[in-house]
Amino acid sequence: MILKEYRKDFAIYAGLIGGAIILAYAVTYLENIVNFLKDLSDTGINSEFIILLIKITGISILTEFAVSVCKDSGESSIANKIDLGGKIIVISMSIPVISATLSGLLGLLQ
Repeated sequence: MILKEYRKDFAIYAGLIGGAIILAYAVTYLENIVNFLKDLSDTGINSEFIILLIKITGISILTEFAVSVCKDSGESSIANKIDLGGKIIVISMSIPVISATLSGLLGLLQ
């Protein structure tokens, strides 16, 4: 923020470099996530549900990123609409998982 006051062009580069460093640090954790998903798929859980959960997670991350960009640029009303849209998409995509879970619970109760 201090750099932005004096040299706006350098502030952009500093933000990009900072973002790249954070991204490089976060990528190191991807191996753990991939190994967990492989182990989870070997347990016999339906792979369609795992794929759906990965998609839902990706949509949530992208939505959060878009909301942050909008808020940083001063467009909070657009950010709120993107947030609401992301939540609606996640809920609609999770209906098959909820349905299967409820069916399994009803099967156990009967």
